[in-house]
Amino acid sequence: MSSDERRHALATLAIHAGTERFDGAVVTPIFQSSTYASAGVTEYHQLKYIRLSTSPNHRVLHARLAALECGEDALVTASGMAAITTTVLSVLQAGSRLLAEIGCYGGTDSFFRHELPRLGIEVDFFDATTDPASWPLQPNTRAIYVESISNPLLRVIPLETVVSFARGHGLVSMVDNTFATPLEMRPLELGIDLVLHSATKYLNGHSDIVAGAVVGSAKRILAIRKRLNHLGGSLDPHACYLLERGLKTLPLRFRQQSASAAVVADWLRERVEVVHYPGIGGVIAFELDDADAMLARLKLFLVAPSLGGVESLAVRPAASTALEMTPKEMEAAGINQHLVRLSIGCEDIGDLLADLAQAWPSL
Repeated sequence: MSSDERRHALATLAIHAGTERFDGAVVTPIFQSSTYASAGVTEYHQLKYIRLSTSPNHRVLHARLAALECGEDALVTASGMAAITTTVLSVLQAGSRLLAEIGCYGGTDSFFRHELPRLGIEVDFFDATTDPASWPLQPNTRAIYVESISNPLLRVIPLETVVSFARGHGLVSMVDNTFATPLEMRPLELGIDLVLHSATKYLNGHSDIVAGAVVGSAKRILAIRKRLNHLGGSLDPHACYLLERGLKTLPLRFRQQSASAAVVADWLRERVEVVHYPGIGGVIAFELDDADAMLARLKLFLVAPSLGGVESLAVRPAASTALEMTPKEMEAAGINQHLVRLSIGCEDIGDLLADLAQAWPSL
């Protein structure tokens, strides 16, 4: 990030950071070329090639994401899970252990429980909101992984405590910042080593691509980039273009979604006993006995997984994102069959409340 960019607000960075005016173009063109002339390059990972994430579209996007999260460098990937898996596999090796927050996104949880042990990496789960003295640290623990706002119960994790614990025990700290976005939390400023995103969600915001991102120091991102180059989970230039375009409206969208979510959360609290909403962001979770019946009556809310788009979505996590978890694992994570998660979009708040009310005639 340049010295000029450091002085700019996030709304400005979301539009301008990292921009290169290709022949004066206001918008970054789509460079639909798989390979580029690379005379004089002496290192494999510096070759200009789509799989190596070195196209102009990648370059601009990396600079913008790094600026938004206050990192030295960034890397985009083909999905949020590609960002998570590649990052974790870059940090850990066979014989090491990961300390992971219990109740993470279902795909992340499944990767930790079922894939990492096959590679010789063991995982210990912990509650990040408890006393760090109780966290199950082992002699070969090398990293700690949390979500800044947990999915789907929306617990806000005390990142300062995570940083202190990680530094005190020589651990690499990783945070999934998808729900908070850099508009609400910038974990790198607190001392977290690596920040990850499912860029499919708020960063893009239009439900038309799948992408991931990781931001951190130049040294750490280089190591992750080299691993990604071998695993092949790179983002294509057209998706890079769409993600860069989506970032430009992130502050506007997120502000609207957060304001509407606060109103919906208050409306729900008057009608149900259990509502999970931390007061920030655009996602709400609540418990309802006849959840499936209510979801079936929704007209404006779409019953679909994912979140962070301009469309409002509703889903029952136990029947979607947590399907890979066993009943015992779901119970340990606090996920039950009555839990409903709402992702608030950019529709008129009156229309959203009216849709919930008509789908919920008993309330």
